[in-house]
Amino acid sequence: MILDTHIFLWWLFDDPKLPQKVSREVENYERKVFVSAASVWEIATKFRIGKLPEAASVAKDPVYWINRAGFTPLAITPEHAHLAGSWEMGHRDPFDRMLAAQSFLEKIPLATIDRVFNNFPIDTL
Repeated sequence: MILDTHIFLWWLFDDPKLPQKVSREVENYERKVFVSAASVWEIATKFRIGKLPEAASVAKDPVYWINRAGFTPLAITPEHAHLAGSWEMGHRDPFDRMLAAQSFLEKIPLATIDRVFNNFPIDTL
């Protein structure tokens, strides 16, 4: 599964906003759990502009935090970028579009509570 950005941050900090169902899915998932480069980009961007001050440690060393959690980084490919940029979806958030494109092309479900992903042809948890 691919973790969306909020799920990744909530998991790292044992945030009560992380739904128990999602937590159990991550803990019991039998395959790799991925964190997209798009989430790293989103965390760095939002921290820089003051929207994620609580994520300072993750923004400063995201690879450490991905490894510490036992997750696998997921790079952005030209195919991911092309689909994210060309999809005829009305949703404008580039980070969400990238996560959806990666989920679709890699055939990996996306762990999220964000209903906007219901507009994309992907599997969500």
